[in-house]
Amino acid sequence: MSVGGSPFVSRTREAYEQEERERLAPCAVRSGESAGRVVAEESHPYRTDFQRDRDRVVHSRAFRRLEYKTQVFVYHEGDHYRTRLTHTLEGAQIARTVARALRLNEDLAEAIVLAHDLGHTPFGHAGERALDRLLKGEGGFEHNRQTLRVVDLLEERYPGFRGLNLTTETREGVLKHGSSWDHPVVLPPATRQPSLEAQLADLADEIAYTNHDLDDGLRSGLLTLDHLDAVPLWRETRRAVAARVGQTSERVLRAQTIVALINHLVTDLVEASAARIAEAGVRSVSEVRSLDRPLVRPSAEVGEAARELKRYLFENLYHHPRVLRMNLKAERILGDLYGIYREDPRQLPRHVGARFAEDGEARVIADYIAGMTDRFALAEHKKLLDPHEPV
Repeated sequence: MSVGGSPFVSRTREAYEQEERERLAPCAVRSGESAGRVVAEESHPYRTDFQRDRDRVVHSRAFRRLEYKTQVFVYHEGDHYRTRLTHTLEGAQIARTVARALRLNEDLAEAIVLAHDLGHTPFGHAGERALDRLLKGEGGFEHNRQTLRVVDLLEERYPGFRGLNLTTETREGVLKHGSSWDHPVVLPPATRQPSLEAQLADLADEIAYTNHDLDDGLRSGLLTLDHLDAVPLWRETRRAVAARVGQTSERVLRAQTIVALINHLVTDLVEASAARIAEAGVRSVSEVRSLDRPLVRPSAEVGEAARELKRYLFENLYHHPRVLRMNLKAERILGDLYGIYREDPRQLPRHVGARFAEDGEARVIADYIAGMTDRFALAEHKKLLDPHEPV
């Protein structure tokens, strides 16, 4: 077959790997130099290892369940509020932009962000707090740890291993801050810093949730434009947008302000990180890992302005009485479910109880509850505790 008189040649994995060697920065992770998987597998003819990681995450059951897991507002409060799934997609988009601009590995950064919330409980951080309290003395609960359990153990898709068998580099990025707890699968080697791709994935996640939580808070009426003007970063961005777009509706002004804010934070992250990487003079991934500080970070000025905005959200959105009431309900719901399952494990599906001997009763029950969507947890709670529900 030919195109324009020239023979058409498909792009193989080897071609992608060669392109990475030519295009990426010296300090970027190259898929052809991956430390590999826990269980060795043959390479794919047309996809790099990090592209396969991304695809395995997207095709997992845990990824699909993110659609009905809370970001800030429970799914039934409105169709337009973000869920864990939409948050993840927005974060992945930002990660690809930053990685491309810094000549880092986009596929790895995207795979990390797409996987990073797979271990989140129903009802957001309220659910995480509830399980951590319930598992005191049993190892506790933390969503980054749970994400690694999901990708290493809980997904069942392959005959030769449990989990998704992701690469060491993707698992390192998911783990974020290292680990001091036992894990039944060998952990990525501990280093002073993770890869630059893992560093930027963490910041992309933060930029995404800060801005879409702002948007959802304004949409819900829990935040108002006038009150937000007390935050300099928001006030200056909104005024610049208003001057640029002229007379328009509040809805458009809000949307354009969020767009401008994301653009400002992402642009600063790229420029400040590029300068920091150049100053450090790192020429390899191993040099990045040996540093005593991360290189992918915003400038000092914008970083402080963003922290001030996050403090405002913490005080006025995440601790709003309406959100706190839902958090209280969520903690009670998960506490009730955990108590019932511990008291009478027969209420669990058989395949869940079958894991008790290998993984421990408390941990298996936590795995089961953490994997629930908001709506499944609500329905299960009603089924088990509402006397009017059919048996």
